[in-house]
Amino acid sequence: MKDGRNRNHIRVGSEVEVVQKNHQRSGELTSGIVSRILTNSANHPHGIKVQLDCGIVGRVKNIKED
Repeated sequence: MKDGRNRNHIRVGSEVEVVQKNHQRSGELTSGIVSRILTNSANHPHGIKVQLDCGIVGRVKNIKED
């Protein structure tokens, strides 16, 4: 399984599950398609921050594979 903490595993158009800032305590995940990658560093311990096509911003927890 690909790791949401490594930027090179995430591409625009990838289907992912993210946790939004206001859902960090509950761990509630939101699914969507990546429209922008917001984290510039190669990796991040809490997940790469992305914007989904619906406008939601969150940190990637899971990358759905084909």
